[in-house]
Amino acid sequence: MAHKVIISGGGTGGHIFPAIAIANALRRIEPDVEILFVGAEGKMEMEKVPAAGYTIIGLNIQGFNRSSLLKNLSLPFKMLDSLLKARKIIKDFKADVAVGVGGYASGPLLMMANMMGVPTLIQEQNSFAGKTNKSLGKKAKKVCVAYEGMEQFFAKEKVLLTGNPIRRTSVDIEGKKGEALVDFGLEAGKKTILVTGGSLGAGTLNDCVKNNIDKLNAAGVQVIWQCGGYYVDKLTAELGGELPNSIKMSAFLQKMDYAYAAADLIVARAGAGTISELCVVGKPVILVPSPNVAEDHQTKNAMALVNKNAAVMVKDVEARDVLVDKILELLNDAPTSEKLAQNIEKMALLDADEVIAKEVLKLI
Repeated sequence: MAHKVIISGGGTGGHIFPAIAIANALRRIEPDVEILFVGAEGKMEMEKVPAAGYTIIGLNIQGFNRSSLLKNLSLPFKMLDSLLKARKIIKDFKADVAVGVGGYASGPLLMMANMMGVPTLIQEQNSFAGKTNKSLGKKAKKVCVAYEGMEQFFAKEKVLLTGNPIRRTSVDIEGKKGEALVDFGLEAGKKTILVTGGSLGAGTLNDCVKNNIDKLNAAGVQVIWQCGGYYVDKLTAELGGELPNSIKMSAFLQKMDYAYAAADLIVARAGAGTISELCVVGKPVILVPSPNVAEDHQTKNAMALVNKNAAVMVKDVEARDVLVDKILELLNDAPTSEKLAQNIEKMALLDADEVIAKEVLKLI
């Protein structure tokens, strides 16, 4: 009989891409495995998961809203509704094991799985575990982590250092620099910067590029700029279509491998998934952690690299004043760039998807 696995979580690309990578690895190891995803209604996973060829069911759940306490009044009711729906999903699907990758939906699904005696595995992507995962970790059979020292959050015997699953196609950059530059319409002899705010975009990074277009152009550098779907229309209107040839802006980069291959320096947020890809790519990196995430975990992710001299960090509040100068300074400092690239590459953990998939199957 085919094994049945539920994978729950989502909310951002950082949760969804690892979840899909684990599912793909499960299918490679055991082709007849049955996989069902559980996400949060209205979130990105409801679109991305079916696009990857998997079935997903949505729960009517939201996170705690720190900016508007009124919006939290419905939260207990949504939680109860989600727990009951999760119970029905687990029962109807006859799940053998449940996997949580973080995000709103993983809470009620894994809580219910634990109550029903279905073994659970957590994939903790950050260097600092959030409240939900710390709580779920008490009952989980296994906790797969991406950073050392996670025993401070979870029982030591449950913790397995696996790294974060990454999009393999995104980091396959070997020998692609030339064709990537041609694809973006950029010149081979110039230094190229990749600025990416992740799948949703980042207002701070966008402002840094927008306000320094002349400076970047004058310095003779090229920019691949992923601004995010949320910001693209506003930026296009503000810029009036007037961008120099050396700056290529797009809402979303379809060929991430080309973007990484073309770049001499990468500027990014410090989401767990992004960092895992950057370690494999092995190029000098400036991280600007998002201040808008729970428990400031992006700063903690960034510091895990900074402490090993594997990345430079610029605080979000200082970025508009100093980021572009820092970029140009690092581009002109070959020894430091080289050292950063070597050190970040040492932190790469490959095949996390396969290792986690094998742990999932062991629990059945």
